[in-house]
Amino acid sequence: MQTAVIFVLLALASAAPAPEKLAEAEEAGAAESTAAVAGGAPPPLVAIIRQTQVNPDALGAHSSDFEAENGIVFQFSGSEGVLGGANMIGSWSYPQADGTLAEVTFVADENGFQPQSSLLPVAPAFPHPIPQFVLDQIEFARLEDERAAQEGATSA
Repeated sequence: MQTAVIFVLLALASAAPAPEKLAEAEEAGAAESTAAVAGGAPPPLVAIIRQTQVNPDALGAHSSDFEAENGIVFQFSGSEGVLGGANMIGSWSYPQADGTLAEVTFVADENGFQPQSSLLPVAPAFPHPIPQFVLDQIEFARLEDERAAQEGATSA
């Protein structure tokens, strides 16, 4: 549930107008304020197609499901975890400017928040090729260790 609240707050914060634009809008008057904040025509209203919320029951099970007319979909379900935290699984998706659908699925439990999406960066596969200068430095260190070991053996 906390994760959903965080997502909603982030969405509201990112959609909020810049303070200087808001001040200009307040001065322009109520009829012109929406246009001034948006930098033109007021944004179109987006209808909510589906919205369902099941509040936590006695065992902590809860869920939420949301779909907007513009293609945004958010859904999750969860329950109380063994250690008292909330365990959740869910997904969200939205249409991108190029027409493709951005999709993210997640699990949030005792092991943390674990999102999965083709949109997320991926570390290079390992073992990746090791650059020659690194191999040279490793060899140099090995030779120095051998030399130090030989000097230690001869002085003892």
